[in-house]
Amino acid sequence: MKKILVLAGGLFLSTALAAHSETVLLSMKGPGSGNPFWAAVQAGAEEKAKELGVTLVVLAPPEESDVQSQINQVEYQLTKKIDAMAIAPTDPNALKPVVEAAKKQGVGVVFVDTKGLNEGVTFIGTNNEVGAALAADYICKNIAKGSEVAILQGIITQSTGQARADGSKKGLTACGLNVVAEQPADWDTAKAQSAMENIITGHPNLKAVFASNDNMALGVVQALKSANMLGKVMVVGFDANPNAAASILAGEMSASVAQNPKNMGRLGVENALKVKHGEKIAAVLDTGTVLVTKENAANYK
Repeated sequence: MKKILVLAGGLFLSTALAAHSETVLLSMKGPGSGNPFWAAVQAGAEEKAKELGVTLVVLAPPEESDVQSQINQVEYQLTKKIDAMAIAPTDPNALKPVVEAAKKQGVGVVFVDTKGLNEGVTFIGTNNEVGAALAADYICKNIAKGSEVAILQGIITQSTGQARADGSKKGLTACGLNVVAEQPADWDTAKAQSAMENIITGHPNLKAVFASNDNMALGVVQALKSANMLGKVMVVGFDANPNAAASILAGEMSASVAQNPKNMGRLGVENALKVKHGEKIAAVLDTGTVLVTKENAANYK
């Protein structure tokens, strides 16, 4: 019988007894509960593990900023002699030594969602700069040249956060928009709402906001509602989570950029095992991006 172990924030959730099989660790940046993106990554990994008949262990720190928890979780799993690991590093620099230790132990390692710093490790995920450029292009086509716009950044020390910030700023400035504010909100809804309140105070003529994920975009929507400015400022997010799709259909958010998180989970498990078995895989496996607007948002609910 196959076995799937699912843990989040270091907490044991479910298990089934099984005969020995290869064990794959999916180490995510954040727990699936409360975040549709990570829930989808986990679901894809579980499907592929079941298909391949391998044991899957899913771990995540309580928050995406809790770097030490992720390090501790991975180090503990290495003592249990896992066979392969698909990891989204909370901090690529801080996780570099533990990933290197896994490689030396013979563990097959791939990065998912966020690219790490270890040489020779395949990255599976979105070309975030291209995805952010899609969002910027949409904003450029829908507001007047010279308009004031803002960018809410994720955790900028992560490759994902940096790429989305860079891609959006390049696109927005290239088409003649005026980026008047760039503030980090760490992927968090409440932090984004607070940051947006500050931006509104300083820039009452703002016409659009690119938020580097949908959690933050929904925080922006809340701030605009409180300021009676919803509908006057375009809000574009990233991830096309179900709650963001609903917001787009309701006329609150204008657009989002869809990733394929489920495929990240599937490909992460599959390719980590390929690395373990000595197979050659591409350095980058791009899972793609799609612009989501009112026209196609129903497909993402």
